[in-house]
Amino acid sequence: MIYFDNVSKTYNGGQGTALESVSFQVAPKEFVSIVGHSGAGKTTLLKMLIAEDRPTDGQVFFESLDIHQIPRTKLPKYRRKIGTVFQDFKLLPHKTAYENIAFAMEANGRNDDEIAENVPQALALVDLEDKIWNFPGELSGGEKQRVAIARAIVNQPDIIIADEPTGNLDPIATYEVVQILRKINDLGTTVIMTTHNKGVIDELGRRVITMDEGRIVRDDAEGKYVL
Repeated sequence: MIYFDNVSKTYNGGQGTALESVSFQVAPKEFVSIVGHSGAGKTTLLKMLIAEDRPTDGQVFFESLDIHQIPRTKLPKYRRKIGTVFQDFKLLPHKTAYENIAFAMEANGRNDDEIAENVPQALALVDLEDKIWNFPGELSGGEKQRVAIARAIVNQPDIIIADEPTGNLDPIATYEVVQILRKINDLGTTVIMTTHNKGVIDELGRRVITMDEGRIVRDDAEGKYVL
């Protein structure tokens, strides 16, 4: 489904290296965690996948499509295949949980009937039906992240990418978010997550790619976090 083919990324005319000769594949419906110290290259990988950054060398494929050969005018259509979850939630503060999720559907060209049907379903999936009309300021950190996950899945993407989704959460909220991501994956959506949290990795027991200084140093199908 996703294939990084010998991808390197340098900055400042080769003075800085973010990625060096990175190659790996992600199969449909797989859950992959990418781990490593700050600056290891984890976020750069995700930016490559959503075409926010380009390789200096190598190619990134989604199915048979070279992501970085997609014309700029067609990038929005490609990005609809991907739902994104951020560490800092990126919710609109003056919109309710319902409105934050509906906004993502509106941007995707969905009509009012689809929004009215799908937004409550997405909130039910993350166990927040009772918070549908709450504003972000009325939610806990874990609840905000669950709204953000609902927003990411509401358009039924093929892939969820989650960049340090539990980085700002307490242990209980972290557990809840991890279980929701696991449930989404079990329903058939591919999940790619970056994290520093060894406890999250141990809880999941899914494939782990470990990065160090822009290179993959370990790819473990059994979910081992070793640095």
